[in-house]
Amino acid sequence: MRYDWTPLWRSTIGFDRLFDVLDEVQRTAEETYPPYNIERLDENRFQISVALAGFTPDEVALTVEHNVLTLEGQKAEKEGKTFLHRGISARNFKRQFTLADHVEVKGARFENGLLAIDLVREIPEAMKPRRIEINGAAPSNVTQIEAKAA
Repeated sequence: MRYDWTPLWRSTIGFDRLFDVLDEVQRTAEETYPPYNIERLDENRFQISVALAGFTPDEVALTVEHNVLTLEGQKAEKEGKTFLHRGISARNFKRQFTLADHVEVKGARFENGLLAIDLVREIPEAMKPRRIEINGAAPSNVTQIEAKAA
């Protein structure tokens, strides 16, 4: 079942990206191939593991554009093969993951039929919380404080 966001569009301003993300989540929730895991390795590191049995790295493309990570697989049919049973899927696919702001893909590797995609959240220094002295000190007396990203 898909939700119609139209009533919310009429009464909100500036939430366009949020509704796009919610639409994408609804659409991709119906897809089941290829199976994948998303793992949090620590506060700012994540890994997506995708089961790609039967695919080679040359048959898989991974791209990032506008906070959307796209994984596509194109499997060429091998002529002359006759299967009595075909349990390993070899169909083409396209799976997309929406990345939060400041989450970057750091690398990908193929191991034992799994594609592992490494992601890291790197908050720019300018966006990290800063402590500003209030005791009348000069404006140059601003120091960075430690903060955990959400």
